Amino acid sequence: MATSDETKVNDRGSTTIPAEIRDRLDINSGDKIRWTITEDGDLTVEIVKQKTGVFSDFEPASTRPSSSLP
Repeated sequence: MATSDETKVNDRGSTTIPAEIRDRLDINSGDKIRWTITEDGDLTVEIVKQKTGVFSDFEPASTRPSSSLP
């Protein structure tokens, strides 16, 4: 089902993504939006999800030399 809505751009160039669209596309805080104008002059909008990986919970390794190493 197609979804359409209109928003206004404020004087700083910002706009709000309507809640229905944010919910439907699972757009969350930290996600980025890529705006592209095609050669035909059409605007495409792509959601770039914030990346989290399997190592995001790991603590950084110590950079101090260990005294137990030879």
